[in-house]
Amino acid sequence: MLSDLVSEELIQLDVEATNWEDGVRKSAQPLVDAGKVTPAYVDDIVKGVNELGPYIVITEHVALPHARPEQGALEPAVGITVLREPVEFGSKDNDPVKFLFPLSAKDSDGHIAALQSLVELLSDPEFFTRLEAAHSPKDVMGLIHDMEGSL
Repeated sequence: MLSDLVSEELIQLDVEATNWEDGVRKSAQPLVDAGKVTPAYVDDIVKGVNELGPYIVITEHVALPHARPEQGALEPAVGITVLREPVEFGSKDNDPVKFLFPLSAKDSDGHIAALQSLVELLSDPEFFTRLEAAHSPKDVMGLIHDMEGSL
């Protein structure tokens, strides 16, 4: 479940980002600080977007920053960052991005399990309404537990 991979220390609200790269780096910093990923993992996320385009923008207003596990994923984790102002990633269909969910998984199976639980929440418009209204990381954790309980 998503609640097993997210903790209050990985949640940031009302974050200012000057552009997509700044948003990615700021969203992933709590994962670095918590020892979930290495700084090189974050660099690889940015490199991937620069080389491949905005493939991490997975749906309208949502990015899932991630890199290959061998690039520095240390522990499974998902962060949540809500930007104060959305940023452009260059995704024709899904820009601008306001919500970033940086992901760390030690193997591809871990990615799949984390993604499945995240996708269930991302498919519910109420999740974003309530996420945007949250005032603290504790509120966001309560939201995740509430939404998981109703799935």
